[in-house]
Amino acid sequence: MAQFYPRLDDALKAFIAEQHLFFVASAPGEGRVNLSPKGMDTFRVIDDTTACYLDLTGSGNETAAHLRDNGRITVMWCSFGGTARIMRIFGKGRVARPGSADFERLIALFPSIPGTRQIVVIDIDEAQTSCGYGVPQYDLNRERPTLVKWAEKKGEDGLRDYRARKNVRSIDGLPTGLFDE
Repeated sequence: MAQFYPRLDDALKAFIAEQHLFFVASAPGEGRVNLSPKGMDTFRVIDDTTACYLDLTGSGNETAAHLRDNGRITVMWCSFGGTARIMRIFGKGRVARPGSADFERLIALFPSIPGTRQIVVIDIDEAQTSCGYGVPQYDLNRERPTLVKWAEKKGEDGLRDYRARKNVRSIDGLPTGLFDE
């Protein structure tokens, strides 16, 4: 049975810290719902009602566009090992970009990862847990090195050019705010 929490307690924070994979969902007022898997040790709980994740350069920048549109965001974890559990946090998000005070304060929480684009900060409205009995058990083999190698090969100038071509608008044409267009 689902349980709701107004804030993250120590047990919920510990569950998040144990997970290697999370999913981010967002949607504009009109347009496609986006659901993206994330990993690579990029999620951090800041306090009982605030969390963030390091957002790496990818083929799109949907979450940034959706957060500009309405701020709604959901993050979900599934336990693939030990205890069966699913956890979600619901909230409002914003993007902290390199050079901003938020980014400079938060970047120290993360390992240095080539391709870092921005940090998504989440003000948590509510957390929810459910059983997860239907989620299969898996063992983590390793993180994929592909994204890091790709970013290293592109270099900072190549990443800037790529973002200018691929990350400025969502697939629905919404602006992401990446270059303050």
